[in-house]
Amino acid sequence: MRSQISSGSPLEPRIGFSRAVRAGNLVAISGTAPIAADGSVAARGDVYGQAQRCLEIINQAVSDAGLSMDEVIRTRVMLTDISRWEEAARAHGEVFSAIKPACTFVEVKGFINPEWLVEIEADCVARNDG
Repeated sequence: MRSQISSGSPLEPRIGFSRAVRAGNLVAISGTAPIAADGSVAARGDVYGQAQRCLEIINQAVSDAGLSMDEVIRTRVMLTDISRWEEAARAHGEVFSAIKPACTFVEVKGFINPEWLVEIEADCVARNDG
C-alpha cells in the first residue's frame, strides 16, 4: 500500500513531490521548509521560529498519514549556518525530548528560498500496518 500526503504547498505540483509518502508502515516526510499558512516565509531571520514552523508542518503530515509524532524514528535538520544549530535544537527538543529519534544536523549551502534558514525531514514507522 502506498499513499501520498499533500500539505497544499504550491511547490508540490511544480516540483513533483509529496509532503509525505506512506508505504505500508513506513512514512517518509520530505524536506520541510518554514512556509507560513499564507505562503510567505515564517519567522524571517529566526532559526528557532522557522524550526518550530517546520515541525508544525511535519506534525500535520504525520497526523495525515495516520501516525503520531512518537512514531518518528529519524530526523534531519538542515541549516544554512551550522553555528545556529542550538536554536533549531531547542525547537527540536521541545517536540522530541521524550521520543529521541535518531537525528542529524548538517549545514547546507542554501535552500530554494534564501530566506529559509532551516529545513527538516523526518521518517516514521507505524506501530501497525493499518
